[in-house]
Amino acid sequence: MADLATLQQKYEPVLKAIDRFQPEGATLQNVALDGEKLYVKATLPSQVTLNFVWDQIKKVDPAYADLHHELVNTGGQNQPYTVKSGDMLSKIAQHFYGDGNLYEPIANANNLSNPNALKVGEQITIPVRS
Repeated sequence: MADLATLQQKYEPVLKAIDRFQPEGATLQNVALDGEKLYVKATLPSQVTLNFVWDQIKKVDPAYADLHHELVNTGGQNQPYTVKSGDMLSKIAQHFYGDGNLYEPIANANNLSNPNALKVGEQITIPVRS
């Protein structure tokens, strides 16, 4: 018989991934036991954030046989982001893609010739990784 606490612990990286995007508008709406599966319902603000959560699910269990999910993209493909003090493209890429070395798609999408020349308060677009 499935145990809620055990399944929550197994899928903790997924729940944390949803939580990390709260500032961008992600909402974890429900976590419960659904028969023998962990039920997770969440809204995510873009395909970018949804892809990150999916990456975490696949890392935990590629078959996700004990997970029932409703992950809904409430926005578009790309993720808008407002640059904060101390931000660099590598830090932003780490946050959205899980890899700081993947900053080039962000630089290209925003026509940034100098990826270190971000201005606090500047609105940039985080594109879906191909």
